[in-house]
Amino acid sequence: MANRLALDGGTPVVPQGLEKSWPPLTQADRDAVLAVFDSGHLHGTSAPKALELQQKWAEYVGTKYCLVTNSGTAALHMAVAGARIGPGDEVITSAFTFWSTAAAILHHNAIPVFVDIDPLTYTMDPAQVEERIGSHTRAILPVHVHGMPADMDPIKETARKHDLIVIEDACQAHGATYKGKRTGSLGDIGCFSCNRSKNLSGGEGGLWTSDNEAYYQRAAMLREFGEVVLAGSPREYNAFGLGWMYRPHEFVNAFILAQLERLEYHNALRREFAGYLTRELARIPGVKGPYTPTYAEPCYFSYVVEFRPDEVGLDVPARAWKRAARKALAAEGVSLGQWQTMPVPAQDVFQARVGYGKGCPWACQFAREGITYDPAEYPKTTAFIDSHAYLSGVYPPNDVSLMALFVEAFGKVCGNAERVIELAGE
Repeated sequence: MANRLALDGGTPVVPQGLEKSWPPLTQADRDAVLAVFDSGHLHGTSAPKALELQQKWAEYVGTKYCLVTNSGTAALHMAVAGARIGPGDEVITSAFTFWSTAAAILHHNAIPVFVDIDPLTYTMDPAQVEERIGSHTRAILPVHVHGMPADMDPIKETARKHDLIVIEDACQAHGATYKGKRTGSLGDIGCFSCNRSKNLSGGEGGLWTSDNEAYYQRAAMLREFGEVVLAGSPREYNAFGLGWMYRPHEFVNAFILAQLERLEYHNALRREFAGYLTRELARIPGVKGPYTPTYAEPCYFSYVVEFRPDEVGLDVPARAWKRAARKALAAEGVSLGQWQTMPVPAQDVFQARVGYGKGCPWACQFAREGITYDPAEYPKTTAFIDSHAYLSGVYPPNDVSLMALFVEAFGKVCGNAERVIELAGE
């Protein structure tokens, strides 16, 4: 039977090997990387591709300054350190993000303080920020997670009211816009990752953006051993303060530049695929595509799917329906992932306070007492994690014909919901 589940011995909807991986690679990408061998410049913050990438990304985002770095995590740490956030200072961020967001705060001996999410946009709930502000608060760090811009206007209004710095974690949001303005230019500092999976891929790498010259100068020193290293000037080899080695090599810079030429084209295809999927999934009880607020144009780093057991007559928790459906969809050739299994403050590093070896930063003499990380304070994050997963393949070089097969597979699985639960052992 054509409608028999693959998990139950039927034929999978999506043929094996049909889904292609990201990023699409062209001869232009290969030529750009290979040309580095002949350039005489393999590394350095003054190397030609480093300088070119900084200029082009600043122009694209709409900021005065850009620094290339070796990861999004490094960019975030440079942002925290460059803004002179340090021991005992607190930074308010989202309970739903990748761990690097909070790790970058801890790297500079500062303390993450978390807020729950807006369940529709899965970004920081602006209404909860002010209640977390105290005498030690120095910054707000919203996250444009999955390529969905956070609601920045109320966040920035709160920041202005309390004289706080706003650092954007735009690591998953290359080319996303908020009210027509690109992420990375919405706060005081913006941070991007360019690892393999990101919309702008360099295999690895990162980008730091700002209009603030003081933050730029300090972040540049922190990127390279605490020194001042200027293009065309002799290097003094004099560290002005604590620094790291966060510079990328020229192969990464060249690859990112080649991919940047096609970022808008690739993002347009992601939006086309996402729009198609959201319209079609709306016709299928049991699942739902992402909500898009009027202020945002996401770049769909991830395509988020919600699992709704009540719509298919199942009296089970959302997480049970999601687990069973993912298993059935995998058998149909449809892959759904999930990189976050709990709110970040529920992770062991916060529960056990294992930041630095003697309890720092929480035990630091500059920290306030009474900071807690109770997972129960983030119910919307937990509910989101329980009920959502991320559909693979919603990017080029895949096409709409593959999206149509995905929709067919979702329809098949949701149309056999009770059997799916039975087969999955839920």
